[in-house]
Amino acid sequence: MNPLRILVMLLVMSSVTYGTHYYLWARLVRDAALPAPYGSIATAVIVLLALSIPFTMVAFRWLPRELMKPLAWTAFLWMGTMFLLLVSTASADLVRKVIATFSGDSLADPERRLGLARASAALAALVGGGLSLSSMLAAAKKTGVKPVRIALSKLSARMSGYKIIQLSDVHIGPTLDRTFLERVVASVNAEHPDLVVITGDLVDGSVEQLCEHVRPLSQLRARDGVYFVTGNHEYYSGADEWLAFLRTLGVKPLRNERVRIGGEDGFDLAGVDDASAHQFGADHGADYERALGGRDAERPVVLLAHQPRQVVKAEPYAPDLVLSGHTHGGQIAPIHFLVKLQQPYVAGLHQHGATQVYVSRGTGYWGPPMRLAAPAEITKIELVRA
Repeated sequence: MNPLRILVMLLVMSSVTYGTHYYLWARLVRDAALPAPYGSIATAVIVLLALSIPFTMVAFRWLPRELMKPLAWTAFLWMGTMFLLLVSTASADLVRKVIATFSGDSLADPERRLGLARASAALAALVGGGLSLSSMLAAAKKTGVKPVRIALSKLSARMSGYKIIQLSDVHIGPTLDRTFLERVVASVNAEHPDLVVITGDLVDGSVEQLCEHVRPLSQLRARDGVYFVTGNHEYYSGADEWLAFLRTLGVKPLRNERVRIGGEDGFDLAGVDDASAHQFGADHGADYERALGGRDAERPVVLLAHQPRQVVKAEPYAPDLVLSGHTHGGQIAPIHFLVKLQQPYVAGLHQHGATQVYVSRGTGYWGPPMRLAAPAEITKIELVRA
């Protein structure tokens, strides 16, 4: 990636992070006028937590995983809690302003204003803390298998009932490890799939850091194999090295190519690089013509593309089904409203012109070990003849 783009991204992230922390400090500490020494202690804690997020995201790339693991848990738990506190505090702030507007002179008294500020701060902390705890417990649950039936008009009668397991956005890295992936692999194998597909963002870290944590993928069992396409996080973690390592585990990357599944009356499985891959060198980038061009139009094709928005560029080739991930279903509500600004679909099955698009909410999580109103999933797709 262009160094200037990295610098701009870091500056934007830092500005948002520190701006959020300042707002939380102003509303929960300063305006509530916490008595000594609690105000000073709270200020110091907020400053340290603010510094922990960018430090962890940068240092994890260079320092040993086991050394960084405790700090990663702290920083990422706080990242999610920070977001939920921001939402609850902003909501409480809005209520406070409405009360102040309609109360008129009744809030002219400094004591009453202070009382309202402390009440809104306490309410925001209580709601934000409660949502954070609920989100942590939801993320800690075993990832469930979600059944989805998708009808394809071109599918042959013999292939009706074909079972695909989709994994996406597993994010093995700072807080998810081999134990988690072993549980996922066991759940997949228990379904006896015909095919397993992994639609990107498998890892957050280098092969050197995480190879042993990803090795359980070699135990996946599917009659027609295991296929993989890159997500944006593979490119942050060394895509070429990961592609080579996955091949040693029996996982077959699809890089702007397609393969035949199920013989003459089966279907084509195609895969393209992530939408952002072109930023990482001439050897990377989604090529829809290579993946989908010149095929038999009477034969159904299933396209693996990490980001839902890739269906727009695939649309001229009329794939029958696109399987994507990337969005995590928002992961922590109400983030899904922001995701919608960049992606046409956030979760579930959608119709896009002649193409159906299924967007997984993700098998793991990124960053905060939290999920709110967006449970993780191992997707069991049954293809049926329309």
